[in-house]
Amino acid sequence: MNLDRVEKIAEAVLYEGYMLYPYRASAVKNRQRWNFGVLCPQSYSESQNGSEAWSMQTECLLQGGSSTRLNVKIRFLQLLNRSVGKLTHLLQELPSDTELEFEVVDRLEVDGRTFVPWQEAVEREVAAPPLDTASTLFRRPLLFEFPSGRELEPLRNESGLIAGVIVREWETLFGSVAIDSKQCPDDVIKVTARIHNLTAYEPSLYQSRADALMYSLVSAHTLLTLENGQFVSMLDPPESLRNLADECRNLGTWPVLVGEEGDRDTILSSPIILYDYPQIAPESPGGLFDGTEIDEILSLRILTMTEEEKREMRQSDQRSRQILERTESLPAEQFMKLHGALRGLRPLTKEAQ
Repeated sequence: MNLDRVEKIAEAVLYEGYMLYPYRASAVKNRQRWNFGVLCPQSYSESQNGSEAWSMQTECLLQGGSSTRLNVKIRFLQLLNRSVGKLTHLLQELPSDTELEFEVVDRLEVDGRTFVPWQEAVEREVAAPPLDTASTLFRRPLLFEFPSGRELEPLRNESGLIAGVIVREWETLFGSVAIDSKQCPDDVIKVTARIHNLTAYEPSLYQSRADALMYSLVSAHTLLTLENGQFVSMLDPPESLRNLADECRNLGTWPVLVGEEGDRDTILSSPIILYDYPQIAPESPGGLFDGTEIDEILSLRILTMTEEEKREMRQSDQRSRQILERTESLPAEQFMKLHGALRGLRPLTKEAQ
C-alpha cells in the first residue's frame, strides 16, 4: 500500500468544499458549506423526512484466507463555532481561575489584523480493532464519543497585551460503527460497514440546518485495509463476481480502490464519486478544496483578486489564508508546470483510425 498516496486522496475528500473560490465568507457559495458526507443526528433526519442522512453504509467484496485481517477506520470533520471577543481590560495572561470578561463582537482589529466569527472544523478519526475475516460472521459495533468543549485563543496587540480572544466551541458527538461479514460463493466475503450518528439532538421549528451541523459528522468517509488479502473492484469486478458486486448496497458513499495502480489492499469509501486509483496531480502545490480542481485557473483567479478581497480571504479562515500565501509565493516555473502535462501516451490502434 502506498500510504502517502492514500492519505493525500483521503485528505482531499475530507476537505472537499471546505472553502470554495473566492474563499471569502461573504461569497454566496460559502454561506452554506459542508454538503458532502454529512451525517446529521437521527432526530434531525427524521424531522426532515429523511432528506438529510444520519447513516452511511459501505458494502464491498474481498478475497482472502485464514490469515486475512481487516482494518476499518472512519474519518470526518467536526465543526467548531468561532466567535470573537473584545476584552474589557487589557491583560498580560488569560486567567486560569476566574471567568474571563469580554464582549462578543462582529469584528475586532488587533495589531493590524482583523478577526471575524466563522465556522472552523477539526479532524476526527475512529479506528476499529483488526477483524478476522476467517469467521463466517462477525459483528463488532463500536461506540465512539467526542465530548463538547471550549477553548480561548488570546489575541495580543503590538505591546504584547491581550486585547481580545478567539472563542472556539463544539458540541458532543456520539455515534457507532458496525461491521458485518457474510461468506459468499467462491471464497468471497462481503463486508458491510455502517456509520450512525447517535448524537442527542432536539430539533425545533426555529433551528436551521446550520444548527444541526454542529451536531453532525461532516465529510464522513471510510478507509478499509487488508492484511494478506485482496479487495474486488466494485467498479470493474471480474465477470464471475459481477452479480455479487451488483448486489452490494452502498448508501451515500462510493467504494474505490486506492494506492498504486494494481494494488488491491485498500478501499476508500468516499461521499464523492471517484474512480479506482484516483490521484492528486504531482504538479499541484497544495489543496484548493475544489473537486476536479484546475490548479492553474484557480491560482490565477486568486492572484487577480483585489486587495480588499484578499484581506477578507485572510480573515475568513486559517486554511484559506494558507492558500493565498502559498499562491502568492509560487515561482514562475511552478506556474508553468500547472499549465499542462502529457501522460499516458498509447499507440493509435487501427480501430481508432
